[in-house]
Amino acid sequence: MPALTRRRALTAGAAVAATAGLHTRAVAAPHTTPVPTPASASAHEQDHAHGYDLPEAFDEVFRGRRIQGRPTGGHHHGTGYAVFVDGAELHVMRNADGSWISVVGHYAPVPTPRDAARAAVEELRGASLVPFD
Repeated sequence: MPALTRRRALTAGAAVAATAGLHTRAVAAPHTTPVPTPASASAHEQDHAHGYDLPEAFDEVFRGRRIQGRPTGGHHHGTGYAVFVDGAELHVMRNADGSWISVVGHYAPVPTPRDAARAAVEELRGASLVPFD
């Protein structure tokens, strides 16, 4: 049996704490109300994702690249909004403060999905956006 090291002890302790935390959370907070799905969500919830109005659709050419964005009418990856660069989807996410980030500019929040698409075009510097599966 290998000797007990500080790293193994900390790893084991973290695993036990995480398991206990998950069990406590599941027992202490049972689901009493159904979670709305896109099919059961009201039109108001779909139009106002997380308390913020969804931005208008856009379709423009920025630095020679076609960028598009539009509300999806539901919860598209949790945002209700889809953005495309030259037809390839740019995954975007709305932060709790209303700002937006993308997989290309994950650490640089911007005010709108249009700005996220523009920042991605600048960051890509002519490279193609690879699909994110």
